[in-house]
Amino acid sequence: MADRVHPIPAPPSRRPDHQQPSTGDADTTAAAPTETTPLQQEQPYPSFNQRPLSPPPGTYIVQIPKDQVLRVPPPDRARRYKKLAARPARRRLLRRACCFSLAAVLLLILLAAAFVGAVYLIFRPRSPTFSVSSLSIHGLDTLSSSSSSSSLSPELDAAVRADNGRNRRVIIDYRGGGSVTVSYAGERLATGPWPAFRQAARNVTVFAVAMRGNGVRLTEEQTKQLAAEQAAGDVPMVVEAVVPVRLRFGGTLLRTWTVDVKATCDVAVDRLAANATAVNRGCKVKVKPLWWWW
Repeated sequence: MADRVHPIPAPPSRRPDHQQPSTGDADTTAAAPTETTPLQQEQPYPSFNQRPLSPPPGTYIVQIPKDQVLRVPPPDRARRYKKLAARPARRRLLRRACCFSLAAVLLLILLAAAFVGAVYLIFRPRSPTFSVSSLSIHGLDTLSSSSSSSSLSPELDAAVRADNGRNRRVIIDYRGGGSVTVSYAGERLATGPWPAFRQAARNVTVFAVAMRGNGVRLTEEQTKQLAAEQAAGDVPMVVEAVVPVRLRFGGTLLRTWTVDVKATCDVAVDRLAANATAVNRGCKVKVKPLWWWW
């Protein structure tokens, strides 16, 4: 059976009966909503048909999580992205190749310089010295009686002395194709070949060179000057030699490329005859840079 529950009466108010509610309380009580009082809307609901208000101007920061960032380009730009992505790699490879090539060239230059320096310090190569021992002249003794306009065909035989005494372990190979020239006052008188031979270290070699000239013409002033110098017993001449030379270092296979040696000697003779006496006044030797090889 269900028990019957009777409602409990409300407790009596503690406010005294003689105290009347104030006017403000009455207004508040009257204004208090009840269950049947409809809700009053202070602001109407926004309408979806209204245009949204634009945000105020300023700087906005949009943060996107890393896992939501799209790292794959779209299909229409995939080929261009691949080409642009591969370009820095090509540049790096090209830069590395250039740096490696430059470093290799510098290393080879340093090794070659060190090798040349070591060979020079070990063997101490020196250029040979030259001098003219004697000079026999034919065809110029009739110069005083002939006119300056006539051509001459002088013949000169010279004894040349090549000295390799300053080199202790360097052998000199005089190659073929060299030439010896005698000139007077800038006019070439005769030319002859330089013989090919091998000169050992600390060796002195004297050899003969036959020189011939053809169609030589001296000016009237040169003819008078030559006659005056012959009368004084001092006729200056210049002997020039250009010889291809190759150096060998000791008994090894180390040698140089063929280089040209140019020797210029100032010589004075007392007469223009076969028994002329030659006096050397010094020789200058110029050698091109040597390139070493095995």
